[in-house]
Amino acid sequence: MNTIHIGFAGNPNCGKTTLFNAYTGANLKVANWPGVTVEKKEGETSYKGQKLKLVDLPGIYSLASYSMEEKVTRRCILEEDIDVIVNVVDASALERNLYLTLQLLELGKPVILALNMMDIVEERGMEIDLHRLPEMLGGIPVVPVSARKRSGLDVLMHAAVHHFEEQHSSRAVQYSPMLEEKIARLEEELGKKNPGLANTRWHAIKLLAKDEEVCRAYHIELPEVLDQNYEKTIINEKYRYIEEIIEDTLFYKEEKGAFTDKVDRLLTHPGWGMPIFFGVMAVVFFLTFAVGDFLKGYFEIALEQFSGFVLQIFSGMGVADWLTSLVVDGIIAGVGGILTFLPNLFILFLALALLEDSGYMARVAYVMDGLMGKLGLSGKAFLPMVLGFGCTVPAIMASRSLEKEEDRRRTILITPFMSCSARLPIYVLFAEMFFGKFAMAASFSMYVVGLFVAIGVAFLLHRRDKENNHTLLIELPEYKTPNVRTIGIYVWEKVKDYLTKAGTTIFIASIVIWFLLNYGASGMVEDVADSFGALIGHWLVPVLAPAGLGLWQIGVALISGISAKEVVVSSFCVLFGIANVNSKEGMAALTDQLGAFGFGPLNAYCLMLFCLLYIPCAATIGTIKKETGSVAFTLKAILFQLLVAWGVAVLVYQIGSLLI
Repeated sequence: MNTIHIGFAGNPNCGKTTLFNAYTGANLKVANWPGVTVEKKEGETSYKGQKLKLVDLPGIYSLASYSMEEKVTRRCILEEDIDVIVNVVDASALERNLYLTLQLLELGKPVILALNMMDIVEERGMEIDLHRLPEMLGGIPVVPVSARKRSGLDVLMHAAVHHFEEQHSSRAVQYSPMLEEKIARLEEELGKKNPGLANTRWHAIKLLAKDEEVCRAYHIELPEVLDQNYEKTIINEKYRYIEEIIEDTLFYKEEKGAFTDKVDRLLTHPGWGMPIFFGVMAVVFFLTFAVGDFLKGYFEIALEQFSGFVLQIFSGMGVADWLTSLVVDGIIAGVGGILTFLPNLFILFLALALLEDSGYMARVAYVMDGLMGKLGLSGKAFLPMVLGFGCTVPAIMASRSLEKEEDRRRTILITPFMSCSARLPIYVLFAEMFFGKFAMAASFSMYVVGLFVAIGVAFLLHRRDKENNHTLLIELPEYKTPNVRTIGIYVWEKVKDYLTKAGTTIFIASIVIWFLLNYGASGMVEDVADSFGALIGHWLVPVLAPAGLGLWQIGVALISGISAKEVVVSSFCVLFGIANVNSKEGMAALTDQLGAFGFGPLNAYCLMLFCLLYIPCAATIGTIKKETGSVAFTLKAILFQLLVAWGVAVLVYQIGSLLI
């Protein structure tokens, strides 16, 4: 039995990915489409024994060829083995979503309309005629579903399989006689020149719209037919038909103000919108500390017991001292020290997932549009920056949504200044060690500083291009109750990435650091000051001293942090020989050792600032290179971020030293 390939297509924020996840769960593959940097998601499922391969196509508003997402979606449908298209639409915004539906119908492949968010339709007092709507869309199946409540899923898959078996394609829009005559002439000519060409109607319509890709691939000499660009005429006639559909199929039981509109009066208010955003983020980090630290205590106890257990086993077995030290002081202290921060990161991941799935993040871009416009960037550029609170890698990849290459590069340059979750263990450790009851405020200030540094850099870059104006076109989706399954998949993927990093990058880094600290030119050393690590660190002391970071151990920790920012914490565990640095005893021991060198709260704050702003992790560096395709730009970005980090840390330390 052959596998049926089903493509999920729809507007951004229509619930397409939530529906896709409902079928595939965590059993999905994420990669890039061949040759481009647009994310591709695939998953597998089955329906009554029939194997199904599901493809989550990029969220788009049309099948034009202006954006990379549009090109990829239509190329996938036309050239790859997509058998059936499931067009997911937001039923509460039917008029806006149907424009893509009419375009998909013209592709000549079976289409099923999945009316998602029907619960919102009912809440808003609206009613959709589910008998008339399919008739006006050429007889295609129309299936009400709720991705959030997981209702209608079996019916939708039944319709997809049945529609595929019938191989039924539909045509909904009947254009004006003038356009239909031109389409017929072009179809005839296309058929003569390209006998094997499928869906000649779609190609004919694209020729009339002067679509670059189609015109380049199919050169037709009919000047009397292709006498002008008919794109606007075609769009207008589609929308006129959409108006007819809405008039015949959508009804209101009663006039009812949308909950979304009421909430947006406050959350997108010109004056209150931005303070509310900072307030929301402050609550997020309060929970990250308050709840995360409570749970972290149990992890610390488990780590301490495990470390003692391994030490006892090794002692009983007579394992060599160097190997015992490597395992206990190197691997367990390094990797274990990072794992104890998992509760804090879990709370952060959960909070960001809730904000994103509820529809709030789009409002943040809208609120920030005025400020970003003064920096020569669209409010869209703020979305990658907000994503940077989670992880810089997908945040930089999100810059693909920006139309201009110059805007993309500027956004890529400033996004690493946003404090990613990997830096959180550094803040938690040093804030709790040196700032006591003000630990949460000290950590939250890192996120605020990162945001303002990013904005300041963007402003300086914009001064060279004052004429660069932007208009923000962004959809503000309905607020909805976050989907538990979607949230679960998101958080699990983030936690899994963190655990994978702990088991690979941090594991290897901990071993490397242990060897650097225990070996020197003469072999294994008893005094760490004679090690290779100390030698490397001493080279950096003169550079870092003006920033209050003039300890060779700090230099080694910062270098190791380039592999992954969490490694800075595991490095301190290994560098100062502390098995469980997150316990009260461990933090007290580290504070005493650092205090002996004159390292106090000001130094700690400057270290946090430096870790916030300096060279991003290796994965981010690789992503910058991949997204820009330029080694030169990547190297300039690394050097620039290093100089900014050093400059800010030096400024704060020197001024702080005068005031304290």
